[in-house]
Amino acid sequence: MIRNRSQATGRVLLDGNSLTLEGVYDVSRNDREVDLAKEAREQIESSRKTVEQILESRKVVYGITTGFGKFKDVFIDPEDSQTLQRNFLRSHAAGIGPSFDRDTVRAITLLRANALAKGFSGIRLSVVRMLLSLLNEKIHPLVPEQGSVGSSGDLAPLSHLALVLVGEGEAEVDGKIYPGKKALQKRGLAPVTLLAKEGLALTNGTQAMTGVGALVVKEAEQLAKTADIIGAMTLESLLGTDTAFREDIHEARPHPGQLASAINLRTLLAESELIESHADCDMVQDAYSIRCMPQVHGATRQALAHARQVLEIEINAATDNPLIFGQQVYSAGNFHGQPVALVMDYVAAALSELADISERRTERLVNPHLSNGLPAFLTRNGGLNSGLMIAQYSAASLVSENKSLAHPASVDSIPTSANQEDHVSMGTIASRKARDILANLKTVLGIELLCALQALDLRTGRNQTGEPRAYPREGIDTLGKLPGVGIRRAYETARKYIKYLDEDRLMADEIKSARALVESGELVTSVEELVGTLA
Repeated sequence: MIRNRSQATGRVLLDGNSLTLEGVYDVSRNDREVDLAKEAREQIESSRKTVEQILESRKVVYGITTGFGKFKDVFIDPEDSQTLQRNFLRSHAAGIGPSFDRDTVRAITLLRANALAKGFSGIRLSVVRMLLSLLNEKIHPLVPEQGSVGSSGDLAPLSHLALVLVGEGEAEVDGKIYPGKKALQKRGLAPVTLLAKEGLALTNGTQAMTGVGALVVKEAEQLAKTADIIGAMTLESLLGTDTAFREDIHEARPHPGQLASAINLRTLLAESELIESHADCDMVQDAYSIRCMPQVHGATRQALAHARQVLEIEINAATDNPLIFGQQVYSAGNFHGQPVALVMDYVAAALSELADISERRTERLVNPHLSNGLPAFLTRNGGLNSGLMIAQYSAASLVSENKSLAHPASVDSIPTSANQEDHVSMGTIASRKARDILANLKTVLGIELLCALQALDLRTGRNQTGEPRAYPREGIDTLGKLPGVGIRRAYETARKYIKYLDEDRLMADEIKSARALVESGELVTSVEELVGTLA
């Protein structure tokens, strides 16, 4: 259940145009090595020649022979360019707070290298290769999470990353933190000396917000499947019906995400003896949190699909300023993070709703007034035992926390650089909030899984000591009945790590185990091995 890092075969070739979220995930999480495509090397070298020609002519060009931001009108003598680059990185490395985790730093580094691979930034090929060396040699700069307003891109975080290239800042190597120069030396590398334009080329972009966002969306897509599996297990435990998931119903409102979730639920619940056992009961319809899973889960899927589309454009975008096209240099605003900011706020809200509906299903499982005959808080000896009572409290707490985190960051702006930069995106804040909501969602789904497993055992009389009595709905025999084929496999997988709660145990440990299983993806993988790839 613990993710093992493995060196994938082959290298990801960066050309600035074809990187995918899967590629980002592979390099970040699986330490896949990277290299530059031939066309990228040629384009990088071509744009650098233009910079050198500008330096020789002593033309006034923003970011090449001038200062930055408010100092755009201050001419910098080419002889001072090395000093300017060093000063730029030191002054802009103003990040604060905890550092991004290792995987996120790898994503940020990869995306900055891919943006430079497009060849519009005027940086030397040797400097881009140094960025790739950080990835391939597993040197991970310490990059503080806070301090970016999302325009001009992620200046503070990217400056901390770039400092390590010149032998300053700090980096992690083999699990230990070293000064930048020492970190490079651990891998036999020497610091680079940055020349004109290169400090700006390394730091002017949206790679921090986009790196965080790419990992969030890729992982969230897996959690959407997980939510279908756990929600279907809850339905079985509550003696719900699969009628609401009929194909014709969803074809009548054909949102792609809704259709996909409904397909998954039908697949998971196929051949359910539990559903068949109450096919002719007098229950008219299930509660919304059960009946409307395709509509709610599906809407989250739609948000993630839109986010993927935006992010896969952004991870292959030139976000520097100025940009170099042939012999021409143009100042513009591709560094502005608004596209990412808006879509990550959308993701934050969508993931919050996935947690929200999960907690409502958990409440139905533990509440004896809503659970169709299950014992209060899913314990046989209530009073002496509290069962899963407080686990639901914890889920409710995280759902409420998500509501605060889901307030959009992108609706805010604050002027910077003496009002030269008078509208900013707050995109990095949006991505970080979505990441935190994702973390809470894993726990909320884990708590629902805990409760659904316990309820399924109580409903069918499995895994119990003493009298093997099931908890039916009045007039319905559920003793020994099996759930759908997909849920049987999910149950078997989960019970390898999460044991039946015959009496109270330390609940924090139970929640950690369930969350770890959700995070690992093993629940989805094991089900898909049996029923095929879920939508």
